Amino acid sequence: MKASKNLSRRKFLGSTAATAATFSIVPAHVLARSGKIPPSDKVTVANIGCGTQGLREMSRMLQHDQLQIVAVCDPNKMSTNYVDWSPTGIRDHIRHTLEDDSWGSSLNGIPGGRDIGKDFVEKYYGKFRNDQSYRGCTAYEDYRELLANQQDLDAIKIMTPDHLHATIALAGFASGKHVITHKPIANRMKEARKTINTAKESGLKSHLLAWSDKPGGALVREWIDAGVIGELKEIHNWSYRPVWPQYMSLPQDTPPVPDGFNWDLWLGPVPHRPYHPKYTHTVFRGWYDFGGGSMADMGHYSLFPLFRALGVETAPVAAKAYGTRYRKIEDQVCRGVDNDFAYPYSCMFKLNFPEQSTLPAFDLYWYDGGMKPFAPPELEEDGLDTPEEGMMFVGDQGKILAGFRCEDPRIIPESRMNAYTGNKTMAKPSDASRTDDWVKAILEDRESDGSFIYAGPVTETINLATVALRAGKRVEYDSKELRITNDEEANQYLTRDYRSGWEI
Repeated sequence: MKASKNLSRRKFLGSTAATAATFSIVPAHVLARSGKIPPSDKVTVANIGCGTQGLREMSRMLQHDQLQIVAVCDPNKMSTNYVDWSPTGIRDHIRHTLEDDSWGSSLNGIPGGRDIGKDFVEKYYGKFRNDQSYRGCTAYEDYRELLANQQDLDAIKIMTPDHLHATIALAGFASGKHVITHKPIANRMKEARKTINTAKESGLKSHLLAWSDKPGGALVREWIDAGVIGELKEIHNWSYRPVWPQYMSLPQDTPPVPDGFNWDLWLGPVPHRPYHPKYTHTVFRGWYDFGGGSMADMGHYSLFPLFRALGVETAPVAAKAYGTRYRKIEDQVCRGVDNDFAYPYSCMFKLNFPEQSTLPAFDLYWYDGGMKPFAPPELEEDGLDTPEEGMMFVGDQGKILAGFRCEDPRIIPESRMNAYTGNKTMAKPSDASRTDDWVKAILEDRESDGSFIYAGPVTETINLATVALRAGKRVEYDSKELRITNDEEANQYLTRDYRSGWEI
């Protein structure tokens, strides 16, 4: 089912979806195993990136009755040196999906790589689908080879480190493929802008996987519109991230590149440097070149749905940042570390937003690494402290406290919540999986709620925060012109130095 073909069939599927739902309550994973959906009616997908998160999210794709994974891609062939949240989590996850307690018995360590991805796909389809047209899953080292050679491919799902997202997404659009990507769209402002504009111009579908239905934002919007906290002045959002090591010095040793790992391809657009395991796998997020820090890791989850619920459609006009300082002893002297290569242990950002069509001008505050707002008087009145993670809305007449992703919002203090006579009930969240969002959008030929075309404000917010951190001063930003207006040198952080042949 090519992206350019079967448009009328897709529209037909969309128009009949509600009717079909009336007659069938068979769960998707049961249908997936039955193989009842003809191959021509499935979205064919290549999964690019077979690390821990790529493998973890592959289960939903395999179990989805309207999807077929036809290829996997990763510059790593196979290894067991990945970093995850438990020593057997990935192995046990694959075992559970395959219903095979023996899978990976010979593996010591945390597995990943394209051979693991291929094995996972083929074992699942071989066990649970009677799909005679399925001829296996092709494994590629290079995404460019995949896009050039893989036939009958509708979409790519990008699960690589952040620095490759825009490069691969743009190549996917150029090849006529729909693009689904893990957050962020890019860890550089100019790359993100080009990727979003390309999504708009291509007519193809896109989806940022940080999107999810969070009805708490809609309830907060209702309370703000009702004047519960007066005029909105501030939004605070805090996370205990990072949950990976942060390095305050560049590696000095040069271990050999592991067998089966294409280091040059993993670097992609980033200028060459010697291989080191401190750059790869989960720890990539802490480096300016490869990741986006804690805000890119988690802020997309909390802020993307919130911005859409509140109607935030314009990027911030200024940002300021503070980061943890680091010192080391050299020749018996404590010296400060000049760090422009990695995110600090903790950060605080303040971003100034202009007036929106439905909101007054407001400030957004972000905290990570254990930093968070002190408990306001409204919480102290209830004998409470600010939680480990959370979100708070500050107006000139009151406050709302919620979970990190705006879950379960409540007016504080409790006495004000109890006295409020308006609506206190959130809408029921959608029970659709994150995979359903983009699959249905492709089949129904419409934009998903997580489309790139809606992600500009949150993408610019998170990238601008990093610019302010690296600039070391308040930066003023013109989104239309895509430039920092008060510090010419800070504009270098909107882009990167590209290796020859990898320019964007």
